[in-house]
Amino acid sequence: MAEKILVVDDEKEIADLVALYLENETYQVFKYYTAEEALACFDREKIDLAVLDIMLPGMSGLEICRRIREKYTFPVIMLTAKGEELDKITGLSLGADDYITKPFRPLELVARVKAQLRRYKRYNSGFEANEDILEHSGLVLNIRTHECTLDEKPLSLTPTEFSILQILCREKGKVVSAEELFHEIWKDEYFSKSNNTITVHIRHLREKMNDSFESPRYIKTVWGYGYKIEG
Repeated sequence: MAEKILVVDDEKEIADLVALYLENETYQVFKYYTAEEALACFDREKIDLAVLDIMLPGMSGLEICRRIREKYTFPVIMLTAKGEELDKITGLSLGADDYITKPFRPLELVARVKAQLRRYKRYNSGFEANEDILEHSGLVLNIRTHECTLDEKPLSLTPTEFSILQILCREKGKVVSAEELFHEIWKDEYFSKSNNTITVHIRHLREKMNDSFESPRYIKTVWGYGYKIEG
């Protein structure tokens, strides 16, 4: 069955173009030009991934992302205007998994959609997992069910956040660079051009885990090298 992709952009030409390229890849696309129409779609369809423009009339794409994360864990890709770094960081902090800056090449967007869906399906099926359960100091990750608990309380993580935590737990005691995280999560070279995305996801993880930056219980920053979870 074809994956269902939600596309929301008030610029009709962009929304139509994105939908066309995704439909050519046999995805089922639900295309809307307003946030209100998009939100109504969640009551009718089981969406597998959302592509959201940040600048929408009325409710913004950031607010849609926030509402998605209240109920769902599927990947979210944000479309941002050139140079809007604050919007990118805000989107990632609200739970977005990736962003792409306008103007963009449709084929690049398609590649990112494919990468996010591969990763999401892999984590929900347990594919290629070395262990079904990873545990460390009250933190428990169930790779097969994509569930995470901290001190027996559930943590709601995005696919990207779960992926980062899984890698760091699996490599416990070792330093993992941002570049290594990019490569293992996305398998795409263009992600390695910036470390900012990983930095924001790490910060968001720390917030959810109530983990101190200065005296971390879990994720430690090793300046000039990367991140680690102490063994």
